[in-house]
Amino acid sequence: MSPLSTLPNDLPVPLDDGAADHLAGAWLPSTSLETTNGTQLDLSRHESEWLVLYIYPMTGRPDQVLPSGWEQIPGARGCTPQSCSFRDHHVALQSLGAQVVGMSVQTTEYQREMVERLHLPYPVASDADRKFGTALKLPTMSVEMPDGRGTHLYKRITLIVKGGQIQHVMYPVFPPDQNAEDVENWLGNV
Repeated sequence: MSPLSTLPNDLPVPLDDGAADHLAGAWLPSTSLETTNGTQLDLSRHESEWLVLYIYPMTGRPDQVLPSGWEQIPGARGCTPQSCSFRDHHVALQSLGAQVVGMSVQTTEYQREMVERLHLPYPVASDADRKFGTALKLPTMSVEMPDGRGTHLYKRITLIVKGGQIQHVMYPVFPPDQNAEDVENWLGNV
């Protein structure tokens, strides 16, 4: 099992900094995002009863170094276990009328490797130009990449959407590997 697939026991817990307080009730922007299944997706026009959009900072790859101090940044580590939890709960979420989509600022090419390696049955969307996240004012974190350049990544957040409007916000998401189960429980009680 890859070290990226498990979570350390001493993972720092992210605190609610209020950066997502404005999102409940907001409408998704009409923005076309490239997905790992080769389509352009406008999340504001999804056709399922529910859209579960889980947004994560970045997934690591077994052949690449993570950003410096990644495990010490609250809310950073756990993108692979979170994605796998949505994979494992995918059928149950579909039975509740939900379409799952993952999203990060990583390129579609980078995301495709992850989708194939983890056998994800749902699309992952790239917001590499950050238009979607900027329009929604999604919470971000600054990190230093292994090549020394600084970048902004989205903080981990899950939006449950109906008819293009955000009905429920999970933020901060912790632990990330239980996020899909938390979503399933919420949808099962609506």
